[in-house]
Amino acid sequence: MLEFEGSTAQEIADNIRRLIAGGRLHPGDSLPPVRDLAATLGVNRNTVAAAYQRLVKAGLAETRGRHGTVIATPPRAGEAEGRSGDTTLHDLADGNPNSRWLPDLHAIPLKRRKPMVYGDPTMLPELRRHAQTWLGPDVPAACEVEATSGAVDAIERLSAARLAPGDRVAVEDPCYLGTINALRLAGMRSVGIAMDGEGMLPDALEGALASGVRAVLLTPRSQNPTGASLTRRRAQALQKTLARYPDVFVMIDDHFALLCEVPYYSVIPKGGSHWALIRSVSKALGPDLRVAMLACDADTASRLRARLAPGIGWVSHILQSIALHCLENPRIRQQVSDAGADYRKRHAALRDALEARGIDARPACEGLNLWIPVDRDGKDVAFDLAKRGWLVRSSEVFDVQATSQAIRITTAVLDTDLVERLADDIARVLGA
Repeated sequence: MLEFEGSTAQEIADNIRRLIAGGRLHPGDSLPPVRDLAATLGVNRNTVAAAYQRLVKAGLAETRGRHGTVIATPPRAGEAEGRSGDTTLHDLADGNPNSRWLPDLHAIPLKRRKPMVYGDPTMLPELRRHAQTWLGPDVPAACEVEATSGAVDAIERLSAARLAPGDRVAVEDPCYLGTINALRLAGMRSVGIAMDGEGMLPDALEGALASGVRAVLLTPRSQNPTGASLTRRRAQALQKTLARYPDVFVMIDDHFALLCEVPYYSVIPKGGSHWALIRSVSKALGPDLRVAMLACDADTASRLRARLAPGIGWVSHILQSIALHCLENPRIRQQVSDAGADYRKRHAALRDALEARGIDARPACEGLNLWIPVDRDGKDVAFDLAKRGWLVRSSEVFDVQATSQAIRITTAVLDTDLVERLADDIARVLGA
């Protein structure tokens, strides 16, 4: 029998915390109705309601309407991108860029600078100017720029700066694994928005916004996992939708910007209050170069810097210096351009080979991965391909609310001499 105690909201909340920590309350367990616990403890119902609200804000409980308040499941990271360790299979599941196209960062000559210490500006002046030139024309108003440790770090920090735990964030469905994990660990609730080859569907986004979504996070180009890119028409439709909700925070993750040939079309409404455009160097210069640049409105920038300061959380100026050198070096810029062309070539080779076998992997798109819809559970297709020597991702790990049936293949690392063999095996597994 659980023993609840306390006469103030703080005491009741602390008592329930101890019951959770002691293993006497578990995720999914219901707390007593407010009326009942108030009667048991001899306190006002508002006192118990306030105690429960403290637990909800702390992420220890969640309200379920008429079903009352229950103990929450602690947030945890789900499946992540990356290599699968030792395997004899051809690993086409890792989502990585091709290492042959990544510059040797150890050979980058560092410009001699004075040592940076606490209190110095968080961003190198030269990189700040580069970011203003690169991102400034693609945002709707005067912006401020900042650096973070990659795009996912930017998403997590921006969410924490502008949102509260429990807030709902509209994301593409299916969605990038890093985004799903970052929002989950930040205590946000992802709301999946249906999409097609041109990106989010405006009507689906409208429904989520009308229901009280506090933020929207979308990918304008080479969306992972599907590869979809916004067309001008779709971007304009989404922009009109978002303009009707000016208080919603809009985050744009343009992670493939350095490698993409598709034009960038903005969805940030001119009258929007709070927004951020994020561009990372990870896909072009290497995941280990933990640098992303973002442009945002002044209030968001102030909140972001407030969160960077206490943890001494600036991006290393040494990394910033390496990133700036790569972005301005003509030889490396040409290498990045060649990489983008190579990724498009590999992507198209498999897509065309599949189409020749009657398998639709359209619409044509860019990115490191190819998304192939299938007519049965993606896990079963991935398992059958594994028996033939191929490691691919099944779609369920990318699902937010909807259930997709697809597989994702990282074409960036697919050797061209294996394309026909892989297409044959996919055709056999799908019965095409």
